[in-house]
Amino acid sequence: MENELSVIDVLIETHAGLERQGPGSREMTVKALSFLDNKNKILRVADLGCGSGGQTMVLAQNISGNIIALDQFTDFINILNDNAKKQNLQERVKGIVGFMDNLCFQKEEFDLIWSEGAIDSIGFEKGLTHWNSFLKKQGHIAVTCPSWLTDKHPEEIEKFWTDAGSGLDTIGNNISIMQKSGYSFVAAFTLPETCWTDNYFIPRAAAEKALLEKYASNEIVEAYIENSKYEVELFSKYKQYYGYVFYIGKKG
Repeated sequence: MENELSVIDVLIETHAGLERQGPGSREMTVKALSFLDNKNKILRVADLGCGSGGQTMVLAQNISGNIIALDQFTDFINILNDNAKKQNLQERVKGIVGFMDNLCFQKEEFDLIWSEGAIDSIGFEKGLTHWNSFLKKQGHIAVTCPSWLTDKHPEEIEKFWTDAGSGLDTIGNNISIMQKSGYSFVAAFTLPETCWTDNYFIPRAAAEKALLEKYASNEIVEAYIENSKYEVELFSKYKQYYGYVFYIGKKG
């Protein structure tokens, strides 16, 4: 059975038990929310690429509107909906399975579109452009995306991100892309190092250790975990050059 594991299977099993499936924190989610005006008028929210919903619950605790949380992986959505029930938020938070690059919502349905650590998988510009029509006029968008923090881009880390299917850009270029995609720029800020280390890498390493024990000598699991360790090493070595950045915009 273990030989039938795919890389996606390993990714899901590694991340399913984690509060977050990428760098972030409760404090940074709340900070991003602080840039939005008229929070009491946010009635409908879409959290796209929500994972198991760590940030979704923080949103629900800080605004009174209803949240539709979307992710392509059923395992994550099941966890999110279970957690919503445990926190008595099931009336306002609903997780659904779907794809960020092919949304089936009504046009201008949402007051706020949120996405932490996910837009990069479909492309920053592609995501912002596609999502714009589902946002009401004067509605806000808030996303995190890995970005270059300096003009120098070391070849080793650039290759790692390119091989992972990611197109890192500078903060300035991403702000220009946001404006080109139909939003006025509100704010951008870089997530601190602890959002990577304490909140993602350390819990992920513990999950990976358990996975190695469960699937002893499985080559797919071992290769996946080696790549994860390499990612951690690269961050330690090059963290001054890149990071996750929160981008907040407002539809005109």
